[in-house]
Amino acid sequence: MVAMNTNTPAHPHVPRIALVGDRSPHVRSHVRVPVLLDALAERDGIALDAYWIPSVDAGAPGAVEGFDAVWVLPGSPYASEAGVLAAIRTAREDGIPFLGTCAGFQHALIEYARDVCGLERAAHAENDPTADAHDLLIAPLACSLVGHEGVVRVTPGSLAEKALGAERTTERYHCDYGPDSRHLDTLRAHGLRFTGADEEGGIRIAELPSHPFFLATLFQPELAGDGTVPHPLVRALAVAATTHART
Repeated sequence: MVAMNTNTPAHPHVPRIALVGDRSPHVRSHVRVPVLLDALAERDGIALDAYWIPSVDAGAPGAVEGFDAVWVLPGSPYASEAGVLAAIRTAREDGIPFLGTCAGFQHALIEYARDVCGLERAAHAENDPTADAHDLLIAPLACSLVGHEGVVRVTPGSLAEKALGAERTTERYHCDYGPDSRHLDTLRAHGLRFTGADEEGGIRIAELPSHPFFLATLFQPELAGDGTVPHPLVRALAVAATTHART
């Protein structure tokens, strides 16, 4: 477990956020995170005590227990798929505010399919390129979204819509994989809600209404602007973490 800022001691009233992923200076989202945390503190008065947890370490028992938020960041393939899935499961089962972006979105769907829906063979094509096509929940996109920016239409009354304050948003992507439609009805039947789609109907946002704050996006809100104004979804996670810390 690696602290974002080792010069800042943890304080019992400062919400603690676990940043799950294999931190790299070559991943734009990872470089952007410190900027976002500074902006949250300066603009919104929300200070977060952030710790990076490599995917291998995330699989250890209790790795994200005690945190007030878990953010699974891009950067796949992760060194440990199992570690990332374990962190997502803990956040989901323990009611810890959760945000998954890009690969975090993809793995949130995999975790839910396997652990809630009973689709134990649900696979990610990037992690398991030899998987049977019928088992692929996350498959190569027909058109790559690397460097793409596009409109996302958001379901009225959803967590995403409340956080965004709008039913339409333009977002940035950096991915080659997305959900295969054949298993989505099963996920819906077990309580996962898809609340954002592109103009062709491709799923872009998922959330769990039974959870205090569980949100996943195929786009990367951390790449909005220059980072000095936190994206509304990042701000919403910070607010949820603050609420969790108080309780």
